[in-house]
Amino acid sequence: MAVDAARSEEGFTSARAARVMAAACRAAGLDDRGAELIRLGENALFRLASAPVIVRVARGKEWLPKARVEVDVSRWLGNEGFPAAQIVEDLEQPRLIDGHPVTFWHLIVEGGRKATYGELGGVLRDLHSLTVPDRLSLPSFNPFGKQDLRVDRAVIPDDDKVFLRKRWHELRKKYTELSFETSKGPVHGDAHVQNLMVDEQGRVILIDFEAFCYDHPEWDLMVTAVEHHSLGWQTDEQYADFVAAYGRDLYDWPGYETLRGIQEYGMTTWLMQNVQENEETAAEYRRRIAGLRNDDAPRDWRPW
Repeated sequence: MAVDAARSEEGFTSARAARVMAAACRAAGLDDRGAELIRLGENALFRLASAPVIVRVARGKEWLPKARVEVDVSRWLGNEGFPAAQIVEDLEQPRLIDGHPVTFWHLIVEGGRKATYGELGGVLRDLHSLTVPDRLSLPSFNPFGKQDLRVDRAVIPDDDKVFLRKRWHELRKKYTELSFETSKGPVHGDAHVQNLMVDEQGRVILIDFEAFCYDHPEWDLMVTAVEHHSLGWQTDEQYADFVAAYGRDLYDWPGYETLRGIQEYGMTTWLMQNVQENEETAAEYRRRIAGLRNDDAPRDWRPW
């Protein structure tokens, strides 16, 4: 079974994901005709034409525990009245199809605008104030859990693999030396503004619970802090809105540089998985790996 799972992830392309999605829909009694691929990253996301449903296909069997966490978190947040993506309750969740965990989600009809960084700060503040119930078993945040797997299976030059493995060990050492200032609680784990949606009623909704965990809130703050201070993806005004809404700027924390290294490494290896999809993705990966090789160089990375 482990060999089959490895093969399934090594061949995780948009075409394979579409075949898995179609099989999952048939098993669930849904019509996959006209389904549209809307994102290929850690998962493949398809929007059905036949029903207001999003089908989420994970890369391999190893992701099944994460899919179970996603389902449990969605139910918990829904019961809390927290504005979050909701699973389709009358379907078996998750399903394992040809070595790939599959989940089904209610489509969020967007209202025509994107969420702001101030709204992101407010959502994270509210999320971090929640109390996780004893019945909800959440993992700790593990910034290294998937990285070695990604590097082993990536279709990249051997020299890049050698460098990434060396950087992986360096970051792990720095990680063990971190001293957090906060208590643990619910953490989204991938808290960038693209994981917020604004629906037709103007509600800001949190999505994508794959990395959801029980840990220090710094892991959620690092995403926007790195995007601003290192990559320059937000204006000073946007970042100021984020900090004002949440009440803290992670850049002032002594552990920021370690978290910056972890975040940039994860952003690079995440994109690296899809270098075979098209030249645009491959070019962005080359841009990012070049940046990792020179910590002091300006980052000209593009949002993805």
